[in-house]
Amino acid sequence: MTDRKPNSGRFHALAVLAAALLAVSVAGCGKDTTPARAGGGAKAQAPRPVRVVSAAVGPFPRTVTVTGTLAADEEVIAGFKVAGRVSEIAVDLGSPVRKGQLLARLDPTDFRLRVDQAEAALRQVRAGLGLPGDGSVERVDPEKTALVREARAVLEEARLSRDRTAQLSEKNLIARSEVDASQSRLLVAESRYQAALEEIRNRQELLSERSSGLALARQQLSDTVLSAPIDGAVRERRASVGEFLAAGAPVFGLVRVHPLRLRVAVPEREAASVRVGQAVRVLLEGDPAAHAGRVARLSPSIQEQNRTLIVEAEVANREGKLRPGSFARAEIVVDADRTAVMVPAPAVVTFAGLEKVFVVKDGKAVEKRIRTGRRSGDRVEILEGIAAGEPVVADPGNLVGGTPVTVTR
Repeated sequence: MTDRKPNSGRFHALAVLAAALLAVSVAGCGKDTTPARAGGGAKAQAPRPVRVVSAAVGPFPRTVTVTGTLAADEEVIAGFKVAGRVSEIAVDLGSPVRKGQLLARLDPTDFRLRVDQAEAALRQVRAGLGLPGDGSVERVDPEKTALVREARAVLEEARLSRDRTAQLSEKNLIARSEVDASQSRLLVAESRYQAALEEIRNRQELLSERSSGLALARQQLSDTVLSAPIDGAVRERRASVGEFLAAGAPVFGLVRVHPLRLRVAVPEREAASVRVGQAVRVLLEGDPAAHAGRVARLSPSIQEQNRTLIVEAEVANREGKLRPGSFARAEIVVDADRTAVMVPAPAVVTFAGLEKVFVVKDGKAVEKRIRTGRRSGDRVEILEGIAAGEPVVADPGNLVGGTPVTVTR
């Protein structure tokens, strides 16, 4: 009995201690539950302020987007028409040129000598026709030339002599042989007269030949100067001073850079809507500015290899900022009067390939699925999902459906 009493007191003390701890715990829980219930309303989600805009109907021209390459309006390889040695180069790579401007020159010495030779030959022929050496008259009446007048005088004398001998022969005053001789002299005089006429005609043709030869020599002399055939700029230079060039050898490559030609391939499905005169908006890599152009030419047929229509547009380039050969993206305006429902681009949310906007209904954000079209600056075309005038959240950010919202201005 004496051994059990101490154990009974120990168990009693532990029981008292457990009861005290339980009382403290219950008291603490009672103190915590009361404030939690009282403060439950403070933890409710506050409405999020949002700004709304109305989907507006506005001009939204229909365009066809294509890519292509800018090309020079004209591209020319300039060279001399005659062979010779280059004595002067007046322009270089990148130089702007005007039509008729001096590009290069050949040594003209040999060509001037040929002109002098041709002039001397022409004066010689003119003298044979009785014309002044420096005159401009090239046709002459053969009957007025000295050679023909002389032959005619001899012919007239022979004719008179034949007539006299014939009269004397009728009177038996001269022998028959003298009559025959006078007749022969008349025939010879007629032949010489005809020969004189033919000689003058030959000299007349020779005069034309010498005149052509002089004109050709002068033309070759002028061809020693190479002038720009178009307005433009020097794309390349292929000759140097002192170099001997054959006739027709390329010397300069010239390009006309205003306007430029934009050559693009329009898909067959869009080809029917493209017309000459339609406006074109051209964008270049590295150039934030848009350049205006017009459709100028259409191919008469569709290319069978890729089922596209070749279209050329003219793009103004007065300041020369655009360069031939540049890659360009173009938008051909095929329906300038078209309108569409549009919203600001930030109002459209894309998630998992789905596009949506948010509208406000009963104080909460509500998602609406939409289908968009093209973009124009900061506006997006709405094809379906919302109607014109319907308000949408301008910049939803991370807004989710069902969130309480309040509309602000």
